[in-house]
Amino acid sequence: MIPTITAFESSPDRGRGLARDMRVRWALEEVGQPYDVRLLSFAAMKEPAHLALHPFGQIPTWEEGELVLFESGGIILHIAEQHAGLLPDDANARARAITWMFAALNTVEPPIVDRSMATILERDKSWYAERLPMLDKQVRARLDQLSARLGDGEWLDGAFSAADLMMVTVLRRLNGSGLLEDYPNLCAYIARGEARPAYQRAFADKLAVFAASASG
Repeated sequence: MIPTITAFESSPDRGRGLARDMRVRWALEEVGQPYDVRLLSFAAMKEPAHLALHPFGQIPTWEEGELVLFESGGIILHIAEQHAGLLPDDANARARAITWMFAALNTVEPPIVDRSMATILERDKSWYAERLPMLDKQVRARLDQLSARLGDGEWLDGAFSAADLMMVTVLRRLNGSGLLEDYPNLCAYIARGEARPAYQRAFADKLAVFAASASG
């Protein structure tokens, strides 16, 4: 059965592949699973039909027969458990990879998203000039720790896994912020992820959606 995922009809990231359906697309490309995409407007995301799939009115969602999932981390874990290639066979390595998936979502991503949203929503506020350095400091604290742990490793824990897929997509949200340049090993890590053929295919699909929405 071919699963269906949901994505923005007109992504606010302007084709940069930052929306969270990008993670799911990449995971599906890594395991060679065909999939369909249903594009949604922002208005449609708040309609009862979509809220029945995602109680918080966001994307992505996953529909596969009677199975409905939401939250990118949960969807990717499901994909990784159903297909070879995204989680190690060794039980301990598998547990570590899943731990890193949670770390990407729960430890590394929140300060990055806080900073990103502030630059969008608070730039014209009186407190922005004082708040941004604090947000930058919080992000750098996580980047310091992650960079130290990665060291000169190629991936987080041995071979590429869903953990790296998740972490790379989280770190990409900092592109253009000026914060990544102080961490050459993290920049190289992101570049390795982006160079994977599965990532390239997923990104091309995302870019095509933006191009179509822009031309329309």
